[in-house]
Amino acid sequence: MERKKGEDTMKNITSVTIRLLLVFIISFHFTEILAQRKKPYDRTQWFEPGAVTTDDLRRVPQSKGYRDHEDKIVIVGGRLFDGTGVPARLATVVLEGKTITKILEMDDFSYPQGAEIINATGKTVMPGLIDLHVHTTYVKQFPPSELSTKSQADAALRGVERLRYFLESGITSVRDVASHGFAPFILNSYFRENILPGPRIFAAGQLITSRGGHGAEGGLKIAPDYPDASIRVATGTDEWIDAVRLQFHNGADLIKLSSHYTPQEIKAAVDEAHRLGLRVTVDAETQYIDMAVEAGADCIEHPLPRSDKTIKLMKKYNVAAVPTLVPYQLINRDGGYMGSTSRRFTLTDETIMNTMKKMRKAGIKMGVATDITASLYKYMPAPYIIELNNFKSAGYSNIEVLVTATKTNSEILGMDDRLGTIEVGKLADVIIINGKPDETIEEIANVEIVIVNGKVKVRNGNLVMAPLKKLSLSAGVGCTWCPD
Repeated sequence: MERKKGEDTMKNITSVTIRLLLVFIISFHFTEILAQRKKPYDRTQWFEPGAVTTDDLRRVPQSKGYRDHEDKIVIVGGRLFDGTGVPARLATVVLEGKTITKILEMDDFSYPQGAEIINATGKTVMPGLIDLHVHTTYVKQFPPSELSTKSQADAALRGVERLRYFLESGITSVRDVASHGFAPFILNSYFRENILPGPRIFAAGQLITSRGGHGAEGGLKIAPDYPDASIRVATGTDEWIDAVRLQFHNGADLIKLSSHYTPQEIKAAVDEAHRLGLRVTVDAETQYIDMAVEAGADCIEHPLPRSDKTIKLMKKYNVAAVPTLVPYQLINRDGGYMGSTSRRFTLTDETIMNTMKKMRKAGIKMGVATDITASLYKYMPAPYIIELNNFKSAGYSNIEVLVTATKTNSEILGMDDRLGTIEVGKLADVIIINGKPDETIEEIANVEIVIVNGKVKVRNGNLVMAPLKKLSLSAGVGCTWCPD
């Protein structure tokens, strides 16, 4: 009898164990399915091994040697902070064309002959900084003028001026999360071809929101009524999908969405962006963050109100965050959001910092960004340094802060295979700092040299213009006005 009871008990234990195991397997599988649906479609799986693609998030196949050049630079004598998290060390960094080709010991002189030698003795060599939230062409003042809201020429020229401040501050890449019409894409093409000096731009194109949603109130012009505006409103799933397709058509590297929206609208937009291979970031608050996370968004902007449950949900689905505390600290100084129909909540410096601390404790990947608008870019790099110190206040060490501004930012951007660290094979985006920012964060302001794509863009803290390429006239060029 006792034996039979024991056998029955063992059977019950086994049965329960099997059931729990099945539940675990099913749950794990379901989680994996959810994780997979959140990922942008990877088209590189269809490329031949070693295929050359553009150095952006669209990964467009290109002919061999795309955007390369023959410049060679060797940086000697400097403290190398490579962005991986290891302490700074003395090393020689070799750049050939647009690529980091060697990292040598100080006594190793096996670098290419004829290269430009940059002496960085006593200085820190590190990856270019990344700002994950900028508005390249945003208006300079409120209320905005007709010119600033409608003119593409004015928008592009604002971008040229604004991005100079970022570049001279050591920021070699920016994620533009809402700008006017084609302006950011045109600017990026000029920077890419070395016609104008500037950082890399990874642009979302227009912010997509609903009528009365964030960005669609106040004095800003909105599309489709004004096609070249920085904000586009959409209603219903079909319009949200079409708005995503339009940004992709124009050249977007990612998609930016903003509340308000229905669960169906944001799900449709996120799914369409992912089908096109683009990541999605969302400016949302309160219940709209939940909708965005459940829809498969890749990132949430700002320290806006969210519940502890939402933070756990973000961690569960590996959704990144870009806190941008600095603009909200400025907004709070002026009394916070008052009279806004798309920002119906209150914030304090304490509540936004607590939100950031909660996300850090939960293990959410967070990135550094400024989101400075109007004319605040003229104070750069101060806003960026303030945000770095916000990360320190949230519990990050100096080294963790710098890794976040480089490596982690590149991961959130989706460019960590090419940017964010100084490693062989990565793109040659390098800055030289007169100081030790890994010991004193504020010394990151002492930017002396900025290199983007293997080209020196800043020397001695000042912008360097590329020399003009003058063509020689010769017979057979098809010139109808040339002298005989």
